[in-house]
Amino acid sequence: MLSSLRVSAIRLGRPGTSLSSKYGPISSIRTISSTPKQKSDASASTSEPVEEKSYLPGRLLVTAEVTVSKIFPAGFGWQSSSIVAEEVLGYTPETMSFALTTGLGDALGVLLGHTAFYGAKKAITGSEAINMKREVHTGILLGSAAFCSGTVWQPVVNALQGANLSFSGVFTGTWVACGTAFYLGLRGSRTILSGYFEHIHEPTYENSKTDTSLSVAIGGATGFFVGTDAAYLPEQNFLIDIVGIKDGTPDLLGCAIAGSSTGLGFVCAQTPMNLIFPGGKSWND
Repeated sequence: MLSSLRVSAIRLGRPGTSLSSKYGPISSIRTISSTPKQKSDASASTSEPVEEKSYLPGRLLVTAEVTVSKIFPAGFGWQSSSIVAEEVLGYTPETMSFALTTGLGDALGVLLGHTAFYGAKKAITGSEAINMKREVHTGILLGSAAFCSGTVWQPVVNALQGANLSFSGVFTGTWVACGTAFYLGLRGSRTILSGYFEHIHEPTYENSKTDTSLSVAIGGATGFFVGTDAAYLPEQNFLIDIVGIKDGTPDLLGCAIAGSSTGLGFVCAQTPMNLIFPGGKSWND
């Protein structure tokens, strides 16, 4: 990731079209174990303070990797599939066939982007820590959730624009709706796929919290994608000069801009969480 639809570039699935979501590997939460240094004898009156671990560098690195390996490919895949849906298959943006096609493109972007990125990283670094079977399973999990958010994106935008909401209203509504769809897809995929894939964990209370924070960031990616529509209320679109896709933009360039918009949205949504979440409490710890 519907009446009175406004005719806009975003509805036509063309250079004004936007894209939904995206996604990041769900890491295990590290346990912080800080054991104070013991006194060496009875005469020792104080103990040295324990140095707290900084999680920020690791979070920034994982955020960057997720943006490159999944969020950009998701946006690129959604936009590419919207072109195929309209120009090759003849689907119009208000149809369920169009929505399902773009959701599939979103999911494939995540799956292929994730596995290709970590396959290349393993080949270049020779790291034994990268288990490609695990990465494929992770790509399947995240791709399944991306299918849900990617599928609902166009119907949600159509409905909000059809209601004549402001650009900020469409932006916020898309963020919330697609982030929720991603979360529900993630939890459902854990429930179904954990019985078949050993590296996909079943839903628990602990991973529900990390799934929630990840879904908020994914929602941000889908919200920023609304900014690619240069036709809908351009005077209100505060992203138009950054990621707006105007008429006449070549298809390939439009796909790259779409991927960039989702990447930008993901980073903007995730950065505050990187800064304020306690150590061990974020999905990217």
